[in-house]
Amino acid sequence: MKTSCTKPVLITCTILLLLIVAQENRVAAVEPCNPMQLMPCKDAILNGSNPSNECCKRLNQQQHCVCQYMKNPTFKSFLNSPNAKMVATHCHCARPKC
Repeated sequence: MKTSCTKPVLITCTILLLLIVAQENRVAAVEPCNPMQLMPCKDAILNGSNPSNECCKRLNQQQHCVCQYMKNPTFKSFLNSPNAKMVATHCHCARPKC
């Protein structure tokens, strides 16, 4: 015997499943932390030139890694420089609180 709530339950389960899959895909799309991905920003950080579109794209992809990079003495001095702050501002990247 079929009940009248079978179809709404099926639709709700399908929507929940789609949301779960979408969330998993979004998490999987996060770029792994790799400071070499920021090489397009090198000239802008070292010379104070305007960052390229590629620099901003990569910086936004790697933004979740900034705190990790700040722990590395090699990168910390570059990331704290006035030019790096200018690049972050130009690329609309908020500075995380580490």
